[in-house]
Amino acid sequence: MQQKGVLKLDLHDDRQKQKAMEAITSLHGIDQIVVDMEKQEMTVVGTVDPVHVVERLRKKRFTTHIVSVGPAKEESKDGGDEKGAAGDKSDANKAPVYTPWYEPPHHPQAYCVICGSTRRCPCPFCT
Repeated sequence: MQQKGVLKLDLHDDRQKQKAMEAITSLHGIDQIVVDMEKQEMTVVGTVDPVHVVERLRKKRFTTHIVSVGPAKEESKDGGDEKGAAGDKSDANKAPVYTPWYEPPHHPQAYCVICGSTRRCPCPFCT
């Protein structure tokens, strides 16, 4: 289920914003990240648990609080909605939305260079 979590962050410049975004982009289940520097809020949309996002940000020494958590707003298919047109103008001052990309972790299996064994090495050099 898609969730929208709004987090309050203590960000002062673009460098801290970039570090905060880098800290959470490796989490699985994030679809969108929007940072509003004026309100100092980060909006995270996806299946990720907002508590995990807060934990990751606090590990990186960011003061973080959960403002609200709720279902992600689904866009209506009605074209004549006046509120939707007014909402587009207010989104002009927000930072651009970045879709997170992560590289899957690579964990090579340990093996003995001399005999090539992946288990406890029986060769006399490793024992």
